[in-house]
Amino acid sequence: MATKAYTNARCLRWRLHSLLQGPIGFILLSFFLDGVTGQIRYSIPEEMKKSSLIGNVAQDLALDLKRLRSGRARIVSGENMHYIDLKTDKGILVVNERIDREELCGDVTPCSLSFEIILENPIELHRVTVEILDINDNAPFFPNKDISFEMSESATVGAKFPVESAVDADVKQNGLQNYILSPNNYFVLKQQANPDGTKYAELVLQKPLDREEHPSLSLTVMALDGGNPQRSGTVNIIVSVLDANDNAPVFNQSVYQAVVVENASKGTYVTTVNATDADSGSNGEIIFSFSKIKGSKVDIFSIDENSGVISVAGLIDYEKEKKYELRLEARDRGGLTGTSKVIIDVSDVNDNVPVINIMSFSNTVSEDAPPGTTIAVINVKDADSEKNGQITCTIDKKLPFKIVSSLTNYYNLIADQPFDRETISEYDIKITATDSGSPPLSSSDTLHLQVSDVNDNGPVFDKNVYSAQITENNSPGQSIITVSAQDSDWNQNARVSYFLEDTHIGGNSVSNYVSINSETGVLHAVRSFDYEQIKEINFNVKAQDGGSPPLSSNVTVKIMIQDQNDNAPQVLYPVQTGGSLVAEMVPRSADVGYLVTKVVAVDVDSGQNAWLSYKLQKATDRALFEVGLQNGEVRTIRQVTDKDAVKQRLTVIVEDNGQPSRSATVIVNVAVADSFPEVLSEFTDFTHDKEYNENLTFYLVLALAVVSFLFITCVVVIISVKIYRWRQSRILYHSNLPVIPYYPPRYSDTLGTGTLPHVYNYEVCRTTDSRKSDCKFGRAGSQNVLIMDPSSTGTMQRIQSEKSILDEPDSPLEVSFKISHFLQALYLVVYYFL
Repeated sequence: MATKAYTNARCLRWRLHSLLQGPIGFILLSFFLDGVTGQIRYSIPEEMKKSSLIGNVAQDLALDLKRLRSGRARIVSGENMHYIDLKTDKGILVVNERIDREELCGDVTPCSLSFEIILENPIELHRVTVEILDINDNAPFFPNKDISFEMSESATVGAKFPVESAVDADVKQNGLQNYILSPNNYFVLKQQANPDGTKYAELVLQKPLDREEHPSLSLTVMALDGGNPQRSGTVNIIVSVLDANDNAPVFNQSVYQAVVVENASKGTYVTTVNATDADSGSNGEIIFSFSKIKGSKVDIFSIDENSGVISVAGLIDYEKEKKYELRLEARDRGGLTGTSKVIIDVSDVNDNVPVINIMSFSNTVSEDAPPGTTIAVINVKDADSEKNGQITCTIDKKLPFKIVSSLTNYYNLIADQPFDRETISEYDIKITATDSGSPPLSSSDTLHLQVSDVNDNGPVFDKNVYSAQITENNSPGQSIITVSAQDSDWNQNARVSYFLEDTHIGGNSVSNYVSINSETGVLHAVRSFDYEQIKEINFNVKAQDGGSPPLSSNVTVKIMIQDQNDNAPQVLYPVQTGGSLVAEMVPRSADVGYLVTKVVAVDVDSGQNAWLSYKLQKATDRALFEVGLQNGEVRTIRQVTDKDAVKQRLTVIVEDNGQPSRSATVIVNVAVADSFPEVLSEFTDFTHDKEYNENLTFYLVLALAVVSFLFITCVVVIISVKIYRWRQSRILYHSNLPVIPYYPPRYSDTLGTGTLPHVYNYEVCRTTDSRKSDCKFGRAGSQNVLIMDPSSTGTMQRIQSEKSILDEPDSPLEVSFKISHFLQALYLVVYYFL
């Protein structure tokens, strides 16, 4: 609901015209003729949303919307103009930002905003007052969540103990209304009121205390307001019961009066309060303190707890508070309390300095802005009056700006010279407002103005290539290296962000290996690296500024993975076959330094972590063998004798050079013998890791039976094939079919008549382990040879070798010899696997 009061503009103009005659009247008339004044008042609740309607000023002031637009209607004064906005296109007032009545006015009622709306051509000035109505948006609360005090068990029934007042920023019905005490057997709560209308509570003892029965009591006091919905706040009170203190301190005055000058310095004396306690000893020692009544008034004053001297502790401003009412407490060592009140009046002095309000200011200006460009619009006010309120506004003359007055209390800051950002990129413009008081008071405000730039410089890395090292088996997330780039541009154009270029390493994206903090440029490991899988990571990092369009640059980052000794040596030879036995053969005629075998091992690590050394850990006869420290060669260190055991077992340990070192062991079996049968004779007794195969004889007999069966079968098959082919050749020889003579293209008479003998080569290969011996058969020396009889009358004899047209097989003797070698090899293979 809006209440409106108007003045008759036409009547005002007629009176001015009739009263102001002559030259002076003509001048005044020309100034006031087109100005009309009016007042209007609105009431709105606090906490309204932005753009909420306050009132239709065009309708309430009987103004046309065209008049509002043509007259450039605007709000020109008022300390809190930012809360209200005038929509000239609709002729309405709306809420510009959230209004908090408690923040704006505190406990002052009514709370209102006053401002003026001005129109030009002709000038009209209208005052608008918007009253802010309170809503219940604040709950009562106690300054301290927990209160602890002590009471003597001798406290009499009816003794009063004041409770620290709750605070509710709301006013009237929405403010603090009532206190409620939790149920108990000892105390009741009585509510009291201060002269200013605020309420506080007192605990009244209704039953004598017994410390032996209840050494302490826990109470809860709830403060309620009268709003809808109702809000509340609680405080916990812990009462400690003491012995025998039955006299409470008593102030010598119920109300103390004092006066203090505003802006008094901290420590300024205000007054002294006094209280007495009839008790003696510690129960008669009094401690003075304030009890909060409302807000933070107590913070402005301090009281000496021993002497009762009240002094200034904070800033006193007459314009904010003209009088302070504080409740005093005098508490003895026994926990009894006496109360009083002090009223402190504040006397006013001329202490208001001009207040500078920046109405419009853009903190950036383009480098090519011409002289005369408006930088800021400033409003200066002084709460004082007459000469103390007359203001002069100035700036430093060395700056390329000037300040000119526009309307009353308004100044424009304009550019006076061209700008050059490369010479000066920013300005600190100090505006000083000085009043005409004696002595004059002044205030200043500094505007920080930046000259805007274009994005013409890209980021530059401080290195051409970044190199870093990281040890394998690192923790994921470990920091590796920081890349850094600088941009000589300004503000957003110089804000550098870092990104990984999308590259692939070993088929995987680089983001699977490293990540980068886009703000700091710190590179982190995404995974734990393995030197044996990847030794170096090369990728590009892009630094991009925040300009539009953005500029960027790249840099190469190389990360070398450092090896750790995390792999033990692996023995390649001799192979450890588990259940099978592999032995190296050494003849008894072997000399000193005879190479028995060589232990071959590798380590997948690198550097000194892969340097291997070989040592003989255990041996059947340590005086017979030694192992090369670097090459792993097992050699004899003395002449082999007949007394040396045939079976020799060596345990060789292979260690790398890492810290700590890792090792592997291998067992080398050596047979000291001159012939293979001698070794075989010992095999029946040779064991692996002390495990003896009791079924070995059975398997050997079975193998011999199988080999014998295969041998007889092969002989029968070969003889059958031989007889079959012999019969086929006889049939062909006695047949009546014509014989076609065959003349080879080349024939040597020196070959003669007869059968070309077959020549076979046998190559026997033996290793030191006779069970792995091999046999290789050579081919016949001549193949596909045809021999003709010169005395023949046309009959050709065919002589064929291997792979002739009829495929005549070898002679039985040759076949038997081959089979014997094959069976020997097969026997050794079967024996080896068994």
